[in-house]
Amino acid sequence: MEHNRNNPESNVKIPSAIDLHKRFCAEVKPEKVWLYEVSKCSPQYALRNVRDALDRFFKEPDKGFPKFKKKGQRDSFTVDGSVNVGDRWVQVPRVGKVKTYERLNFGTLKPKSLTISRQADRWFVSFKIEIPITEKREPIKSVGVDLGIKELATLSNGEVIPNLKPLRSALGRLKQLSRSVSRKIQGSASREAAKCKLARFHKRVADLRKDCIHKLTSYLAKNFDVICIEDLNVSGMLKNRKLSRAIAELGLFEFRRQLTYKCQLHGSQLIVISRWFPSSKTCSKCQHEQSMTLTDRVYVCGNCGHTEDRDLNAAKNIEQEEGLRILRLAI
Repeated sequence: MEHNRNNPESNVKIPSAIDLHKRFCAEVKPEKVWLYEVSKCSPQYALRNVRDALDRFFKEPDKGFPKFKKKGQRDSFTVDGSVNVGDRWVQVPRVGKVKTYERLNFGTLKPKSLTISRQADRWFVSFKIEIPITEKREPIKSVGVDLGIKELATLSNGEVIPNLKPLRSALGRLKQLSRSVSRKIQGSASREAAKCKLARFHKRVADLRKDCIHKLTSYLAKNFDVICIEDLNVSGMLKNRKLSRAIAELGLFEFRRQLTYKCQLHGSQLIVISRWFPSSKTCSKCQHEQSMTLTDRVYVCGNCGHTEDRDLNAAKNIEQEEGLRILRLAI
């Protein structure tokens, strides 16, 4: 796109996913005969992902050119079309029926596609299903959410969701397992076993984090009609070397991603306020603004004397002063 803007006469066409698939069938498949043994959906979705990655690169070139996917890391493939699912099995093209550990019960809903992925030494299947959106409830309930390091989230109604900090408690064991892998001979069976053990432990830590975020986002989307959060500059926050590990452990991007699609699913409205709004420095009672440091955990207003927990004060400001104001302007 940048080349076309600088050289209007050249007008180079950027290949679409269909163009890439045509070249794939004409040039790659005849050389790699084993590709005929797998489902046609696998390369099709891979080429769609390539096209999407290139689109993101052209829109935001500062993030860098897409990297090639490495075999053995985040292995997965997607199958669509006629997806046959039984009580405890799924039909995989070219493979046949594969048994599942959990019972599959979708009722009258029919899966559109399925994705099989590997995490550590286990395989998982996820389904894409169309679910009708729940209508908004009456009366409207709103809440402001302030995310933090000490506590995962503080709600404007006074509820506090603790931060489990799974990585901090697992660092010692992770160091032991990583050291065990580095001491094994490359290519040996013992090294592969040690790598698998390390991957299983990493997955356990990640699952604890995702479980906590899933419970919080589901609770917010199901019980509140308007949810107000801040647009946090996560990449900028990670540059603080003293807090980068604790901030990365929170999973702030995953929290917002899950909350976005769950609000659509349950008929709630997500309002993201500006990152420049001084929610922690403003008094929730008289709107007086004063400077605060990270060590100040209690907000004491210098104007009206109002005293309140720092995070609770910020959550109230996010809901009352910004979130609901933006909602009124939109209406």
